Amino acid sequence: MALKGNLRDFSTTQLLNLINLARKSGTLTVEATEVAQVSFREGKLVYASMSDNGNGLAHVLEKSGLLTAKQGQIIQTRAANTGDKQLGHMLVRAGLVTQSDIIQSMRDHTLDVVYRLFSWAEGLFRFEAGQTPPQDRITVPIDLESVIMEGSRRMKEWARLQEELPDLEVRLRFPDQPSTRLRNISLTVEEWRVVSFVSPQNTLGQIAGALNLSEFQIRRIVYGMMQAGLVEIIEPRRQVFRSDGGPDGDDLDAAERRPDVKRSVITRLIDRIKRL
Repeated sequence: MALKGNLRDFSTTQLLNLINLARKSGTLTVEATEVAQVSFREGKLVYASMSDNGNGLAHVLEKSGLLTAKQGQIIQTRAANTGDKQLGHMLVRAGLVTQSDIIQSMRDHTLDVVYRLFSWAEGLFRFEAGQTPPQDRITVPIDLESVIMEGSRRMKEWARLQEELPDLEVRLRFPDQPSTRLRNISLTVEEWRVVSFVSPQNTLGQIAGALNLSEFQIRRIVYGMMQAGLVEIIEPRRQVFRSDGGPDGDDLDAAERRPDVKRSVITRLIDRIKRL
């Protein structure tokens, strides 16, 4: 008999603790605005997928930055009927990635899905004992103790980030007077990617969508950059209406457009740091 319920009554933390302590094997399915499937083997997390997120190996490697968008598109087209395990062998033999690249990327993808579940306040769940991931999927065993601890920490951080950045429709800009703390600036790859999209034309939601970042990730990155004095929030642009009652073309909601990339932004940023 399957274990069923609602996250309102039995949280993600409690579910994972139960699966870990009982050393259960099977698949947990949670249905809310998206559908998540998380598989376990003898109490270890081994695989996870989300209905609104690309779960195939090519997409996962592209998201990890190990494949370009063009490479990912070509691979997904030519290997449409190829399982992830077989595709992984092909990519390793072709020298595009290493086995460790694949394992780390799948691990990161699995954890990303599970950590998103910690922020779900409700959703119908069911645990099917003995149900395994599809045979063609790549599984990576992960200890649940560390996942539960990190998920609980992220829940607390998520609450704080929502207070600091409750609206993803806000836009960013570089301050006119950069903080002196920028002298020793050191950005991660993800932070540089976000910096390249900083523009009064782009909302946080647009930037997150363009870079395949979750709401948690974009909030955490931007909050850190704000604390460092690298960026600041500007008020949402007011829409201007023409005399005929329609919106002015120059003030159409930027959500209807693709985010603008500031190609010279890194050069400008370096120049500002040098002037400090």
